[in-house]
Amino acid sequence: MGDSEQNTFRTTDVATVPTSVGTLQMMTVKSPALKGRADLTLYVPDQAKGRADVPVVILLHGVYGSHWAWALKGQAHVTLQRLIDEGAIEPMIVAMPSDGLWGDGSGYVPHISQDFEQWIVQDVPQAVHVATGNALDAPHCIAGLSMGGFGALRIGAKYPRRFAAFAGHSSITAVEQMALFVEEDLSAYRHDPDAQAVLATILGQREPLRPFRFDCGVDDLLIEHNRVLAHALTEAGVSFEYVEHLGGHEWPYWQEHLAESFRFFDQVLRARRG
Repeated sequence: MGDSEQNTFRTTDVATVPTSVGTLQMMTVKSPALKGRADLTLYVPDQAKGRADVPVVILLHGVYGSHWAWALKGQAHVTLQRLIDEGAIEPMIVAMPSDGLWGDGSGYVPHISQDFEQWIVQDVPQAVHVATGNALDAPHCIAGLSMGGFGALRIGAKYPRRFAAFAGHSSITAVEQMALFVEEDLSAYRHDPDAQAVLATILGQREPLRPFRFDCGVDDLLIEHNRVLAHALTEAGVSFEYVEHLGGHEWPYWQEHLAESFRFFDQVLRARRG
């Protein structure tokens, strides 16, 4: 596909993949933020087709993964469709981007030559708009797991005009914890001193701070980091939801508990509409 009036990407390419519940769209765009091609998977439920005001949920994957992880390992689109069909939530579009495929994981933070944060904040909503015709100013929410939880909690707090609510599952809470997973030198993640910790971002963005939640499994290697974050937020008087469940740092946990974030986002968006 070439340029159009509504397409700020130099190039885009889209393919569709039928599934048991609907059609996934695989999309590659040339990202201005990344200065190269980047991928995302989209799911548009039948109940959302033909509309231009559908809420968009951006799901961020963890280290080692890519845009297909939430759909193929996490069955995110299946969970979403089930909740819609049950009447538990209103229709939503799900966008599942890659992290930019830097090293073992980009951290969704700005690097020296590529801005993995702006890829998520600016380019992904634009890609959804190009692929579906959904309005750029439709409500957006963001969630993620592990490294993606770090990205979702930090980016969701930093950009309240873009994201109406945000959530993290089994989240890394500070850049130092990337060392548990990646082989790259952590100096690569320190280009932006303001992108180092979830707590600092939230406390620096108290007005307006959108509703948010996070959860973690009691057997997760990141459980103590999540508990420390919850305690610090409570001490600071921040309103949030934190839940612990049985389970570890694994896909069965994320597949099960993603539904809680979908329901949370739906409640926030319903309240906004009054």
